[in-house]
Amino acid sequence: MTAQREWFEKDYYKVLGVSETADAKEITKAYRKLARENHPDANPGDSAAEERFKEISAAYDVVGDAEKRKEYDEVRRLGPMGGFGGPGGAGGFGGPGGPGGFTFNVDDLGGMGGGGLGDVLGNLFGGGGRRGGRSRGTGPQRGGDLEAGLHLDFTDAVSGVTTTLHLVSDAACHVCAGLGAEPGTVPVQCPTCHGRGVVEDDQGYFAMSRPCPSCAGRGSIIENPCHNCRGSGIERRPREVKVRIPAGVKDGQKIRLKGRGDPGRNGGPPGDLYVTCQVEPHPLFRMDGRNLRVTVPVTFAEAALGADIDVPTIDRSTVKLRIPAGTPTGRTLRVKGRGVASAKATGDLLVTIEVAVPAKLSEAEREAVEALAAAATESPRAHLEELS
Repeated sequence: MTAQREWFEKDYYKVLGVSETADAKEITKAYRKLARENHPDANPGDSAAEERFKEISAAYDVVGDAEKRKEYDEVRRLGPMGGFGGPGGAGGFGGPGGPGGFTFNVDDLGGMGGGGLGDVLGNLFGGGGRRGGRSRGTGPQRGGDLEAGLHLDFTDAVSGVTTTLHLVSDAACHVCAGLGAEPGTVPVQCPTCHGRGVVEDDQGYFAMSRPCPSCAGRGSIIENPCHNCRGSGIERRPREVKVRIPAGVKDGQKIRLKGRGDPGRNGGPPGDLYVTCQVEPHPLFRMDGRNLRVTVPVTFAEAALGADIDVPTIDRSTVKLRIPAGTPTGRTLRVKGRGVASAKATGDLLVTIEVAVPAKLSEAEREAVEALAAAATESPRAHLEELS
């Protein structure tokens, strides 16, 4: 089996909110719903949602795959104690393989306190278990995740942009291309484990596997280490990473670049790079989901009589907007299709009207306003008098 330690500890069906008898269609439907709700792009800056998204993805990676699900169900049926059920019992010595037929991976069994079951078995039967789970430098290891910040102009955040990040981080050695061996040579298969990375100790009823002591679980031995990285296959150096920022990215939103983090060790996969976007505010516009908002001042005459005015757009052009007669200050009008554009939909431009009151009046303006006041027949505060 390819069981992981997490399989003994986590109920992936419960994570996805489905029963253990759910079919593939039900599982996929549940996953898609939860993934949409908890996706980092939909929850910028929410670390809890990000962790939940990772947990959901890990669950679907197992139970959403027919073969992995079959192995996962079998592992859960046996339980973390595996062959300790007693002769003839479920998972006991009389189980699959007969006496001595159970193989325990010392690294992958855990859940019994500080060191896990692997440590207990290792100490009892000479397996050389390690405290605290898998130790560094043994077997394939996933590379670490990286975080970087990116400053964006507001217009770039609205339209989306492809840019380059300059990082100083671990990377595959440029001399040996990450192999760890001196150029012109290659790692050779470990003669002890024959490339498997593990060796088995036959302890009667149990055949326990542990990392090969000769190659530290790598499966290969570097006879001529690279002079630059000293056999690690990793060096620290500046590197450039291209990143595509989608249209409508929010300030503080994180973009995940899968596989662009630190390189894995001993053949493990690379980590991810998380880019936190820092969007500069715009003097006129602000984002509201897929829409853009702008406040436009108008004169009293334009608001009272109605008018066609020019409204600025994010692409530095203007669009004509009809102001209906009697428009009050604070009213919002919509310009279709002039917001944030994406492959799925384009938002609108929401224009909030603000009636401008002049701080100073010319003599002619004063006379006109006084005439208007004298001609007024209704008070805007009449409803207050009725309620008082």
